[in-house]
Amino acid sequence: MIINTGGRTDTVQYYTEWLLRRFDEGFVYSRNPMFPDKVNRYELTPDKVDCVVFCSKNYGPILNDLHRITDRFNTYFFYTITAYGKDIEPGVPSIDESMATLKELSSQVGRQRVVWRYDPVLLTGDYTVERHLETFGYMAKELSPYVDRCIFSFVQMYRKLETNMPELTLIKEGNRIALAKGMGEIAKENGLSLQICGTDADYTRFGIKRPACMTLDILGKANGVEFKEMRHAGMREHCHCIESRDIGWYDTCPNGCRYCYANSDHGKAMENYMHHDPASPILFGSITEKDEVVEGVQKSFLKRRPNSVSLDDF
Repeated sequence: MIINTGGRTDTVQYYTEWLLRRFDEGFVYSRNPMFPDKVNRYELTPDKVDCVVFCSKNYGPILNDLHRITDRFNTYFFYTITAYGKDIEPGVPSIDESMATLKELSSQVGRQRVVWRYDPVLLTGDYTVERHLETFGYMAKELSPYVDRCIFSFVQMYRKLETNMPELTLIKEGNRIALAKGMGEIAKENGLSLQICGTDADYTRFGIKRPACMTLDILGKANGVEFKEMRHAGMREHCHCIESRDIGWYDTCPNGCRYCYANSDHGKAMENYMHHDPASPILFGSITEKDEVVEGVQKSFLKRRPNSVSLDDF
């Protein structure tokens, strides 16, 4: 199985101690968002976890201790760095700080395991097509030697964005084409592989690839292991990634990104963060008598595990 640490909250940046402790102790509890009284227990051991996938906007807090996980597990890292400032991403370090941290991460784990995410791409009066292309060009030149590829997506207009970001401008098709064309040209100039996420729209004419962000083939090549050939069902609409299990929880990320889909309310997220217990086996809250704790399904996708014996060996 694939463990995802950052789909619901920025676990790496804000819950570093908890995350490291979970891997040290070898298990974690994860509440089911659809059925909150059902809690899955996952074993966080190399014989049960095929790969640990990280997604964060700041790997600084975990860099010195990351080896406690990377020494034992196959890993893969998504690092989100955008053009936005504190007006949109108040809890995120500056672009230059983030790029410096990405370079440190890459030198530690290898560029083949690091992906730069430039998403979501959104437009306002301040963040125009021209500003995106200028900033993306600056970042691409700096980051291309340190990442395997770059992934971008256009913002999805969730209903709550009407309240959280009333200044948002609808990205019309002409702007999408201008952004895709410009980013494609910049990526090519810098020898950077570029792909788009969260849409079935075709921008291959601009050199933009359309495969899933996270496939078994990608994870396997990055870690020097071989996975089974399996169908990738995706995690949501227009997604073609391999299924993973997220160990975070919604409404717990203090970053305060105004376009965030994982927080319903920033105040609630901050309150939940303040009540977090690093020693708890579950990221937020506690296990109660009403909860049904079950062993999570942990089916391996690997063709074979290291040091295991196969019939093919005879």
